[in-house]
Amino acid sequence: MATNRRVLLKSRPQGEPTPANFEVVDQAIPEPKDGEYLSRTIWLSLDPYMRGRMAEAKGYASNVNLGDAMVGGTVGQVVKSRNPRFNEGDYVVEYAGWQSYAVSTGDMSMKLDPDAAPLSTALSVLGMPGMTAWWGLMEIGKPKAGETVVVSAASGAVGSVVGQLAKIKGCRAVGIAGGKEKCDYVVNELGFDACVDYRAAGGNLFKELRAAAPKGIDVYFENVGGAVQAAVVPQLNDFARVPLCGLISQYNEMQMSPGPDWRLLLIKRATVTGFIVSDHFGQMADFWKEVPPLVKAGRIKYREDVVKGIENAPEAFIGLLKGRNFGKLLVQVAEDPTRK
Repeated sequence: MATNRRVLLKSRPQGEPTPANFEVVDQAIPEPKDGEYLSRTIWLSLDPYMRGRMAEAKGYASNVNLGDAMVGGTVGQVVKSRNPRFNEGDYVVEYAGWQSYAVSTGDMSMKLDPDAAPLSTALSVLGMPGMTAWWGLMEIGKPKAGETVVVSAASGAVGSVVGQLAKIKGCRAVGIAGGKEKCDYVVNELGFDACVDYRAAGGNLFKELRAAAPKGIDVYFENVGGAVQAAVVPQLNDFARVPLCGLISQYNEMQMSPGPDWRLLLIKRATVTGFIVSDHFGQMADFWKEVPPLVKAGRIKYREDVVKGIENAPEAFIGLLKGRNFGKLLVQVAEDPTRK
């Protein structure tokens, strides 16, 4: 008999999360009430922001309570409905979290056309990561032809789109990634002009970056913080723009690391703007006008790193925070009927 397999937050991590912070349980499949539907999760997105939701300290969104399922974006299929807006068989992108079945009112759900694009792309290049890349680069970075755009975590779901959009806008795109394989992918497959391997660079990261961006940096799309940020900030050009998307290298730290030298930011008259993409979902229609046609035409490519089985989500998430994934990290919770 089918059950609802769920991954719960068992304890709050001190530093790096461990498998002991999670608990996998099998529970009864819930029944939808009037105005609700029941969906079966097919795809689960794993994202760095989830580390903040595991903490006790208040963040920009509600944290996960101990004993509750971990939060996360999902793609599912409606299997039972008491909501006239959703029919059995509909595919939906929603926020069902780390569980194989979920009940929803549909207020935050959106139907998907499985013939328009693979379902998984609603969680990657055509979903939140793609929207994050597009909005941050276009609205904060404001790239101009001939400028140099540098993006950290360049092989990831967000960074890969940032660099490809920069190239489309006529910029020099420089990526920073961990490992030769990722850097080769960024340059040879995605079309970046250069990629710096921060792991191989060691103490020469500043020098390697200077060689890759000899005219300085006009836009830095910040995803990681730490040593990478320290190498980038001194190389910002006057009036540079820095979309601050994430600081993944610092999420597990027990104490805050020193930030960039504000004196340099002042001298360079740089603009650093932190943003949370959910604040800008009102512009999703503009994103859909520009990015999906580029993906369909092959001008924006994407890569998925798929882990099968929701019980494997904790280990995959722990690896995500250490940079082990290659591309958009997804958990395939159930078979995707639309995939050949």
